[in-house]
Amino acid sequence: MTSPPSVLIADIFSIESFAVADEFDMKKYAFVASNAWFLAVMVYAQVWDREIVGQYVDQKEPLQIPGCESVRPCDVIDPLLDRTEQQYFEILKLGMGIASSDGVLVNTWDELQDRTLASLNDRNLLGKISPPVYSIGPIVRQPGSKKGGSSELFNWLSKQPSESVIYVSFGSGGTLSFEQMTEVAHGLEMSRQRFVWVVRAPKVRSDGAFFTTGDESEEQSLAKFLPEGFLERTSEVGFVVSMWADQTAVLGSPAVGGFFSHSGWNSALESITNGVPMVVWPLYAEQRMNATMLTEEIGVGVRSKELPTNALIEREEIAAMVRKIMVEEDDEGKAIRAKAKELQRSAAKALGEGGSSHHNFARVVKLFGC
Repeated sequence: MTSPPSVLIADIFSIESFAVADEFDMKKYAFVASNAWFLAVMVYAQVWDREIVGQYVDQKEPLQIPGCESVRPCDVIDPLLDRTEQQYFEILKLGMGIASSDGVLVNTWDELQDRTLASLNDRNLLGKISPPVYSIGPIVRQPGSKKGGSSELFNWLSKQPSESVIYVSFGSGGTLSFEQMTEVAHGLEMSRQRFVWVVRAPKVRSDGAFFTTGDESEEQSLAKFLPEGFLERTSEVGFVVSMWADQTAVLGSPAVGGFFSHSGWNSALESITNGVPMVVWPLYAEQRMNATMLTEEIGVGVRSKELPTNALIEREEIAAMVRKIMVEEDDEGKAIRAKAKELQRSAAKALGEGGSSHHNFARVVKLFGC
């Protein structure tokens, strides 16, 4: 090329490509699609590796990160759970790769995670081992940017009262056991709230048999995963979708007032940018950390007393969580809904001209020499 690229931006799972940047004397930047707390863990994991003896999940005290919230052992991200497995060493390499970059772009904004971002950029704290970090989020997929969806679903939503529907989806990779799916179904029914539920086949039935949908119609396939009569009993208040829905469009519907989510960061941002409070249900990856931050630090959601991956969460608790964010007029429910609206405004301000993320992105572009 006559004008070769001067910068390489790589997702953290493509850090190996930094060798190409070095070969061609390019600046190298890492992009973190998750949040700043997750980034702090990635960068600081190399210190934990040197200083902590034994498995992290067996520690009696939270794991400390300078200038950041500590991490409860039960919330440690999946790849760090077993220090004898190869993926543990791979995640350490990723963290060191991030630390070797010229800078990090992270999908959050200053006002949401000011303390963590300050530590990452403070040479007396995490900044000792982290390159400069620039918050440029929230970056979310726009409604309709993925083909597909159901006009029938959106016709149904258009007829529902404002903020009366809870949207239930556990992400593109999230599945429940047959027993847990049964409890979720009964919990939604007991809550007496309108709902849209994206249903995937359970990962395993109680007898160990895996489900397949075969050539049955969508309604027949869904019916065999759900309690007998559930679809009929909830036909006036619920809409069940098989496999996939246009999530950003659903969350942007005026009818939607809550999100029952696996707490993946993309989903969390899509919820926050639409001012929608959450029931968080972490399943894998860094979702336990996300759930803790969303409920305990940011205050835009509720969660079950036990981790869903450790225990069967029963229908009564599920119904109570749904009602908490949707209808209950106690102080907690009101505060959660108000906080979701506040952060929606904060996110829009950060992205707008003169906002923190807009400013940070302009700084990065200038550093790129563009």
